[in-house]
This record gives sequence, structure tokens and C-alpha cells, in this order.
Amino acid sequence: MFRSPLPYLCVVVALLAACSSPARYVNAYKIDIQQGNVLTQEMVAQLKPGQTREQVRYILGTPLLTDIFHQERWDYVYSYRNGRTGVVETRQFSVFFDKDNRLERASGDVDTAGLEDLTVPTARTRLVDFGSLPTDGSAPPMPPPEGPGFFKSLMDSVGF
Repeated sequence: MFRSPLPYLCVVVALLAACSSPARYVNAYKIDIQQGNVLTQEMVAQLKPGQTREQVRYILGTPLLTDIFHQERWDYVYSYRNGRTGVVETRQFSVFFDKDNRLERASGDVDTAGLEDLTVPTARTRLVDFGSLPTDGSAPPMPPPEGPGFFKSLMDSVGF
């Protein structure tokens, strides 16, 4: 009736090994993290000197930072952390207004529009055809409605 301590020792070692750090070949999944305002070159190219605060907010969105001591400045900050490599990319774009609340200048990591971008209009519309119905009333008839599904027929047969 002598019991060997070996099974108990194996259980204790296994429990302690489970509490240790993971092996190097096991990598936990880390997500990519985006924070702040995403500004594209197209959005910044729409900015023109003399625009109102409402027009700038419509184009760029609500600024991430508005300082109460510098109310003529709006800051748009963007941060992206790659989950796989851990590399952090940051961008900052600032918009400055004059005393009449008109856009005076902009500076930051995204380029503003040049003179050629301001004078050449760009077409931003496109035509999407979803199909058209004939005007003479010769449209194909609607398909008949489907009957009840499998579970509805089963419930009806049981009496629910």
C-alpha cells in the first residue's frame, strides 16, 4: 500500500508549468489600433483660405484637440499602431483661423492644395444604373411568395 509520490510530483510540475510564461513560438494576436482623425489628401485639398469654421469642420470633421487658450487653432491628430510589429505612426495637422473665424492657413503632415488644384474643378459624381423598368407596363410579374420555412411548418404540425 505504498503509493509513489511520482504522479503527485508530475501533477505539481504540470500545474507550475501552466503558470509560467508562454513559449516563444506561441504569439498572441495583437490588433492594429487606429486613433484620432483620418485625413486624406483629397480632404485637405478641399481647404481654401477664407472658409468658415463650419466649412472646415464639414470637410475635415471635428478636430481632436481644441485648446481654450488658442481658439484660433484646431489640431487633427492621428495615430496608428501596427499590432504585428508594434511600430507607431503618428500624424498631426493643424488649421489656423483669423479673428473673423475664417481659414487663414494650415500646416502639418498632409500637403495642402496647390493653385492648380484650386482652379480645376473635379467631377465627383457617377451614374449607377440599378436597372430600369419599362414605361409601357410590360414589367415581368413578381414571383409568387414562398411558403413557410421548415421550422414554421414543423411548429404548425406540432400545434404551436
